[in-house]
Amino acid sequence: MKKIILAISALCLTALSTLPTLTFAVESTPKNTQKEPLNIPRVTDAPVLDGDLDDAIWQQATRVSLSYNTWPQDSTPAEVETIGYIAEDGEFLYIAFDARDPNPELIRASYRKRDRMFQDDFVGVILDTFNDERRAYEFFVNPLGAQGDLTLDDVNNNEDENWDTLWETAGKITDKGYQVEMAIPFRNLRYKADLAEQIWGVEFLRIYPRDARNSFVTTPRDRALDCSLCQFNKMKGMPNLGSENTNLEFTPTVTYINNETRDVDPIAPWETVADEADFGLDMRWAITEDWILNTTINPDFSQVEVDGAQLDVNNTFALFFPERRPFFLEGADYFNTNNNRLVYTRTIADPDAGTKLTGKSDGYRVGLIAARDTTTNILIPSSQGSYIEVLDNLSTNVLIGRVQKDIGDRSTAGVLVTSRSGDDYSNTVTSVDGNYYIDDHNLIRYQFTYTETENPDAIRFSHGDPDPILAKDQSDTSTFLDYRHIQENYLLRFTYQDMGEDFRADSGFINQVDYTRFIAGGNYSWFGDKGSDWTRFRLSGDWDRTEDQSGQLLEEELELYFSVNGPMQFFSNVGALTRDRFYDGQIFKEQWISNYAEISPSKNFTFENFIRKGDMIDFNNSRLGEGFNWNVWFSLTAGQHFSMTANRRLFTLDVDGGELFEAIVYDVRLAYQFNQRNRLSLTVQHTDIERNVDLYNANLDNDPNNDIGATFRDLSTQLLYTYQLNAKTQLFLGYSDAGFENDNIDRIEKTNRTLFAKFSYHMQW
Repeated sequence: MKKIILAISALCLTALSTLPTLTFAVESTPKNTQKEPLNIPRVTDAPVLDGDLDDAIWQQATRVSLSYNTWPQDSTPAEVETIGYIAEDGEFLYIAFDARDPNPELIRASYRKRDRMFQDDFVGVILDTFNDERRAYEFFVNPLGAQGDLTLDDVNNNEDENWDTLWETAGKITDKGYQVEMAIPFRNLRYKADLAEQIWGVEFLRIYPRDARNSFVTTPRDRALDCSLCQFNKMKGMPNLGSENTNLEFTPTVTYINNETRDVDPIAPWETVADEADFGLDMRWAITEDWILNTTINPDFSQVEVDGAQLDVNNTFALFFPERRPFFLEGADYFNTNNNRLVYTRTIADPDAGTKLTGKSDGYRVGLIAARDTTTNILIPSSQGSYIEVLDNLSTNVLIGRVQKDIGDRSTAGVLVTSRSGDDYSNTVTSVDGNYYIDDHNLIRYQFTYTETENPDAIRFSHGDPDPILAKDQSDTSTFLDYRHIQENYLLRFTYQDMGEDFRADSGFINQVDYTRFIAGGNYSWFGDKGSDWTRFRLSGDWDRTEDQSGQLLEEELELYFSVNGPMQFFSNVGALTRDRFYDGQIFKEQWISNYAEISPSKNFTFENFIRKGDMIDFNNSRLGEGFNWNVWFSLTAGQHFSMTANRRLFTLDVDGGELFEAIVYDVRLAYQFNQRNRLSLTVQHTDIERNVDLYNANLDNDPNNDIGATFRDLSTQLLYTYQLNAKTQLFLGYSDAGFENDNIDRIEKTNRTLFAKFSYHMQW
């Protein structure tokens, strides 16, 4: 395998040297020179948001030009003209764009669900409202007015699209391109109040997806700097924004559910397990412009749309699913640390009430969550696997607190405390972390954590063994140290991690403990010259070694990847890996090669493909086999209303004697977006697993209780109608069902069916 890696390296370098149409720029770009701050005028007449720019306000507004192509080019002149406009009236920030296009028929735009328009053409603004060059709000709009709003954490290089707020937009395609108008209420932003003059960081952005996915902005970029907000322009004005913009919001919710289940082995009659309406209330109080209190009473914390299908075959670790519930999403970045898995709010499964306070003052960012959870899910990790214990009868009090201090221009230091407790159970986590920028090119990140756990008997003896599988009391520590050196064309990284054997973070998602790990790696990039179809090449890789706390080697691996960006938004990544991996008392040598590729040959079609082939451990039988993964995903739009995504995942494993199993997952989603408010969607998910039972050791002993079946299939569907007036006033009507087939059932039989409705109405003062 090492020869394969060396061969890939040589092939990549040879390919680069033989491409006659390319030139490469490896010298550093001059640092960005800040412009004079933009003066934001205060106006008296609000625009009519209809996509036309004939309102008087746009003649008074400050005008900017998005003159620079910062991707894939290196701050070269933008290929098309884009003009931005900005003004305010003390209540709203008004922004407009005139996005010219010589070929408007190529504009990519459809009516989209919120935060799902990022494959289209779009424009928007990024606002650093505290002018601290650390975090910002992002507001984006496609040519038909579809919204996308996010938060940007520039310290941890993270964008979060789960943040939603209330703002108004309109868009219109013209014979010269498209035009967009935006009205962003100041009351929905956080900033320092009661200043004679506000100074914010600001950037206007246009994404122009054609043969390449071009990014046009108002300010040039220095690729050698590991920050975005530090290179933004500033804007000033907006005097005396203060307490008159604070607000109180109430969102009452009514939820109805009718759920029926049945046994199918043998088939039994349907039984109603729920047929009820429930009422809840969410409150949001902007105490000041930068301190927000959220409270929820009897909340419906169920998510409406189903999670993406995942394959849980030949896997020893618990699966991770992202948080999607609105109460936890606002201000979620206030709880981020260098190890973001220390806080995972989906562990708060079924709370009857919750409160959250988030805010910033004098360089301190504070976040606090308190909730009472009626169901307790506990993730039990080890060095080689993890599993989840669900305790339906254990209610717990959950408390999560986070304080972070800004230090200097970009550095930070913070403390995180999480606590979960009830009856004979408790888990507490205390952590100190920070980021220290030595200079613009050198960064040190660190985190030190201590945990204490009292385990309930329900999980200590949960597997029927008279001897406990967990100690009554556990405590341990973890350490994380990371150094990075960043330049325009390359990055070097060295990381050390130490996770104690008894470490537990029950308010987070830590699914592996009992190890020490060292990683050394980096990447080097070449950029194509202006006009080249091939815009970037990157060579990356790392070496890492992991041992458990006793010194036993768990894993040592070397991996190398080569990627390229090309025409039709083409991206491909070819890689090879070799590693020694310990499992069940043995060292196995795994080696594989992989390729990921994506392409968007037209404005209506995007295709992604991933293939991995090589040696993989058969965890059921503790032996080495030859595995094959093949994932295919595509999205298709027809006109401005219909969209479809489909994902197929295939996993096979061959061992001595033949194919051990074949597992396939399908996830197909169809949607018709009548307009920006009305949407009808259908989701179909299907799993098909076939096993050769004669190749499983468990089937060859005399204990039928541990036998593994030959066949498993399941099928689930969801039909959902959505009416969304805004991010918080919405109606959902839906039907879902699910069923399965195994060796005892000769076809898929439904085991669950649900009718549900949810209505929420947002009120604001």
